[in-house]
Amino acid sequence: MHASATAKSPPRIVLSGQALQKSFGGVRAVSGMSLTLREGSITGLIGPNGAGKSTLFHLLSGVIRPDSGRVELFGDNITALPTHERAQRGMVRSFQLAREFGPLTVLENLLLAPQNQCGERLLPLFFGPAKVRAEQEGLYRRAVEVLALSRLTALRNEYAANLSGGQKKLLELGRALMTDCPVILLDEPGAGVNPALMGLLTEMIRRLNAEYGKTFLIIEHDMDFIARLCDPVIVMTEGRHLMEASFDEIRRDPAVIEAYLGRAAAHV
Repeated sequence: MHASATAKSPPRIVLSGQALQKSFGGVRAVSGMSLTLREGSITGLIGPNGAGKSTLFHLLSGVIRPDSGRVELFGDNITALPTHERAQRGMVRSFQLAREFGPLTVLENLLLAPQNQCGERLLPLFFGPAKVRAEQEGLYRRAVEVLALSRLTALRNEYAANLSGGQKKLLELGRALMTDCPVILLDEPGAGVNPALMGLLTEMIRRLNAEYGKTFLIIEHDMDFIARLCDPVIVMTEGRHLMEASFDEIRRDPAVIEAYLGRAAAHV
């Protein structure tokens, strides 16, 4: 048998950004940035402050539209789609500051996350109550499982506004799991999280990846977090793609050192 017949094909590309450009008031935040996200990966996105990482996330998730370029999800062009339609197609994101529904409990936040529930429409309430009830019971069972996975079971009836920063990040991940989206974008999940909860957050991302097949793209300034969790790692600088490699390769690369610390440090 030929080697080509036995060679394992690489995982499929689930998300890509192609030659993305975005300017604000004449300042170019993202300049010809391209990247690909492969199924089953936990990909890190790093770069110095002002590199354009969060703007890129906004472009990928539909918060803002690019001036030019293209975004594809599972091979489909989603460049013009709003955030909620991208979620319906299988991609959700978090923000640097958690966006929970503060007046609702942790459990209620989880139950609200899935989109297009039958009970949200009037006709099924009247003509398909059994279907609505079965869906609600299924969502409740899933929410109980997610509470356990997120280590939030003891807080199920606590108002989300009363959670700590780290607990809110765990809740955000739980809500992403409730949507059943296979692609998850996390914008600085470790921001404001204490070390103990950071460990739980890392463990949860690993489990979601290994046991639930979730694919992640993660912005994070904590390099220990990136080193423990992410492979590959993409480096941005000045709105552009600098390199993509393992963390060990990246941290030794002179171009990356220069981007973070300046030209003199790269030649020490």
